[in-house]
Amino acid sequence: MEYQAQFLGQPTPWNKGKLVGQKAPLRVSEIWAIRVRLEIYRRVRDLALFNLAIDSKLRGCDLVQLRVNDVCQGGHIAARAIVMQQKTKRPVQFELTAGTRKSLGEWISAAGLRHGDFLFPSRISESPHISTRQYARIVHQWFDEIGLDPTAYSTHTMRRTKPTLIYRRTKNLRAVQLLLGHTRLESTVRYLGIEVDDALDMAEQTDA
Repeated sequence: MEYQAQFLGQPTPWNKGKLVGQKAPLRVSEIWAIRVRLEIYRRVRDLALFNLAIDSKLRGCDLVQLRVNDVCQGGHIAARAIVMQQKTKRPVQFELTAGTRKSLGEWISAAGLRHGDFLFPSRISESPHISTRQYARIVHQWFDEIGLDPTAYSTHTMRRTKPTLIYRRTKNLRAVQLLLGHTRLESTVRYLGIEVDDALDMAEQTDA
């Protein structure tokens, strides 16, 4: 087909040989492979960033702009937090599991961060916090280190991972919608990449 397209003067599709569409979420085994590696090598910042990215389910643009006071209450890491999403201008809540609270506490202490500081300050003087591009490079390094194909995963992998696990265990679309901060259930269906028939079956079994 490629030979025929070239012969006929048709351009080769831009996405030929590339993986497009939704990026894959991490499996539980992959989550732990990354987490254990970061713990072994004492990469305190990366461990806090990884755990928070999984728990918060935030877009990269929201994650990099979190401040210490977004996750701390009275000098302690909170079990839950709420932030305003840049894209939707709507608040979204998320949980902070024990492991995430521990890693965040260690990072805040090691970095000497104060209440109003950005959680993940940039090492570049022109930027007060790591950029989404820096975050993407860090994420791809994690994937590369455990042997994942970087073309199949992205920062959106971090946002999709926990909602996908929750959906697979509970089949509760409404809960996932709330956790992701989606205004429409259809957006959650597309985001998770679940089958339409599966979604309809659940909708038929749910009384409004």
